[in-house]
Amino acid sequence: MKFKFPKSLSQILKSQKRLRRILEKNLLQPSIGPKKARRPSAKIGLIEVKGFGSNPGRLFMKLYAPSRMAAKLPLVVILHGCRQTPEGFDAASGFSALARQCGFVLLYPQQSEGNNPQRCFNWFRPSAIARDRGELMSVRQMIEFTCDRHRIDRSRIYLAGLSAGGALTSALVATYPGLFAGAAIFAGMPLGAARDAMSALRAMKSGVSRSPSEWGDLVRNVSPDQKAWPPISIWHGTDDRVVNSSNARASVAQWLTVGGINEDAGQTTSKPWGELTQWKSKNKVQVSFYSLKGFGHGLPVRRSAKEGQTARFDPYIVDASISGPLTLLRTWGLKKRPGQAPE
Repeated sequence: MKFKFPKSLSQILKSQKRLRRILEKNLLQPSIGPKKARRPSAKIGLIEVKGFGSNPGRLFMKLYAPSRMAAKLPLVVILHGCRQTPEGFDAASGFSALARQCGFVLLYPQQSEGNNPQRCFNWFRPSAIARDRGELMSVRQMIEFTCDRHRIDRSRIYLAGLSAGGALTSALVATYPGLFAGAAIFAGMPLGAARDAMSALRAMKSGVSRSPSEWGDLVRNVSPDQKAWPPISIWHGTDDRVVNSSNARASVAQWLTVGGINEDAGQTTSKPWGELTQWKSKNKVQVSFYSLKGFGHGLPVRRSAKEGQTARFDPYIVDASISGPLTLLRTWGLKKRPGQAPE
């Protein structure tokens, strides 16, 4: 008896090759085609940027830029607190999601453990916050690099920092006031509160006793010829056990004095979350103080129930009845772009 095979071996191999080509065309190609290429633009994430300058402060640079880049975008610079990273801060605060929705570029300078074991910005070291030196110069170089590469509107650069990042915010605004259109200090320190690590710890715990004029002189001595200053807001919890709230009042006194504003001219409004006091100069709000009743040390955020279930945890990004990020964006005129999904 003879057995008849339906196909020769060469025919079988040819059939397998054809089948493989069909599979590659219909199954594998979409994974490397246009849909795959679009996926990174939809995913929110920070990228590290190197070669942004001489970097005398030895900081890292993390950046988020919206996938659809318009001309003349605003820039928001965020300075994290001790023991934080840009990625953890951003995941808990949602700043990059807001950058995508509102259309601004987001810059995170990052401290290294080599500079500070707790990853605190060295706001208390004179060498780190001197003009065109140290960590201040590294942040300035990051901003200049971002402005050149992403067509930033230089009249719309904003700055905010938490804790040690808030203290470095004070130094940056005092040193480069013409660079920023607005700034915010969350649970931070006034400029000149300390000159070394030990005095920094004492100031954080108990504050420093100085007159408003003395606080103002610390800024004026850094930029003696400056006449106009960016609007600034100070945020602090009444139950902050890390940075004494007296430091917030010192910051308020510092920036009121610099702006030539009488403290008695402030208008205070009671809010569900505490008190808001604002001082105007030339009919515009120049200094704002958000006193958060019963709030501890951190950045206040307000999440929906769904967001609360999915948000990344950070002990210094704290749920509250007011959202610091959203309030800042409204204050700075950064609104959601048409067609963007809600937060």
